Amino acid sequence: QVQLEESGGGVVQAGGSLRLSCAASGLTFSSSAMGWFRQAPGKDREFVASVSWSGRTTYYAESVKGRFTISRDVAKNTVYLKMHSLKPEDTAVYYCAARRARLATMTSPEYDYWGQGTQVTVSS
Repeated sequence: QVQLEESGGGVVQAGGSLRLSCAASGLTFSSSAMGWFRQAPGKDREFVASVSWSGRTTYYAESVKGRFTISRDVAKNTVYLKMHSLKPEDTAVYYCAARRARLATMTSPEYDYWGQGTQVTVSS
């Protein structure tokens, strides 16, 4: 059974930083592309960032480029999302997702497994 467990969310002031973690189990993490998505109240889920199985290829939404960094630690079966210069519009539930494939993508239907989400609230 595949499990993705997010952690690290919370409340932070605008301009602050957070690091989200997603611990994966039940899948071959080293062969899986991973992604982060988010959903704000009243809005559709949107892509944030993704990383290939090797970690060498990453993609970012335009709205987070230069502020967020995705990375992975194969030894810990964990993917991270470091978020800097946070803005109130970054407030959302952040979801970790995994693919049964090595290549990273930016569309949610291509991800096979999802975590429960972690809330990030950025106050102005």
